[in-house]
Amino acid sequence: MDQKIIEALGDRLFDALSSRTPIAPLTATHPEMTIEDAYHVQQRMIARRLEQGDRVIGKKIGVTSTAVMNMLGVHQPDFGYLLDSMVYNEGESVEMDALIQPKAEGEIAFLLKKDLQGPGVTAADVLAATEGVMACFEIVDSRIQDWKIRIQDTVADNASCGVFVLGDQLVDIANLDLALAGMVLEKNGEIVVTGAGAATMAHPVNAMVWLANTLGALGIALKAGDIVLSGAMGAMVPVVKGDNLRMTIGGIGGCSVRFI
Repeated sequence: MDQKIIEALGDRLFDALSSRTPIAPLTATHPEMTIEDAYHVQQRMIARRLEQGDRVIGKKIGVTSTAVMNMLGVHQPDFGYLLDSMVYNEGESVEMDALIQPKAEGEIAFLLKKDLQGPGVTAADVLAATEGVMACFEIVDSRIQDWKIRIQDTVADNASCGVFVLGDQLVDIANLDLALAGMVLEKNGEIVVTGAGAATMAHPVNAMVWLANTLGALGIALKAGDIVLSGAMGAMVPVVKGDNLRMTIGGIGGCSVRFI
């Protein structure tokens, strides 16, 4: 795909983000776009955000469940960038005016204490590089109208990342089986989603291995201090102003957020 087109599409997504106005799917006008092209568009969108003063603090992994892979017709995850303007802490309120069409996912967030540079990263490497894990809400949000996305659309749109909320407990994973860690997500006091770590590529560490090696092939390392969101443990939950969400993950702790 021509560089000028890539830059124009990245700018279009940045403008949609800035104005909170969704746009038509990029693949509707550019059906020839490959996933590689989409990552170049993503880089342009992120570059525009960095120009505004944002700072990269980690990565997110998306499309980690079989159901979502089947929905998008792909059989690989994707990744996006976490920026410092995206992070909220336990119990903080998220303003709906800052988002377009948000949905919440319960996830396990990893905090790294060592760099991870692929290729050749193993599960043991991930465990050795992890400071701890936290319960986390990822508030996904699409700049594509009505979430009518193909894999190229979501990749270009920074893997549909909106903001994220970190729990207040950092837990050592040495004695945890993250695949068996059960999640319960409540919306306004009612249980709406349950899940487990196994929903994330059979084990959240598998997702981390995939990310480290995929980034390594691109010459990018995960750095000590990075936060990585490992992927949804259950279905996405649409949210509106006034909603209160709470989720708990067995052995890890909880996280809550309010939308105002």
